[in-house]
Amino acid sequence: MSNTTLRITIFVYFLILLITSITLNKTDTVIKQKNLELKQVQLQKDSLQKVCDSLYNENYPCQIELSRFQIAYKIFLERNPKAASQYGDIISEETE
Repeated sequence: MSNTTLRITIFVYFLILLITSITLNKTDTVIKQKNLELKQVQLQKDSLQKVCDSLYNENYPCQIELSRFQIAYKIFLERNPKAASQYGDIISEETE
């Protein structure tokens, strides 16, 4: 190989290394940003899960009480249908 060919080859390899290094650096930066975004999304998800769990725990006693009222109303319908019907009318028409 001549001296000029060797210089051109070295220059081309240097350019390839430089371009590869820049590309990898940009890729690394993008990966770091995506990892930070992922961590933020996971924190938000955890926070929302805690809120959801809290709301469920607050609502649970009300659901139990509602179920008891529904069962009591069915029993009331069996024992005294006329009074239960009047009670149902009051609930559906006069309490809105």
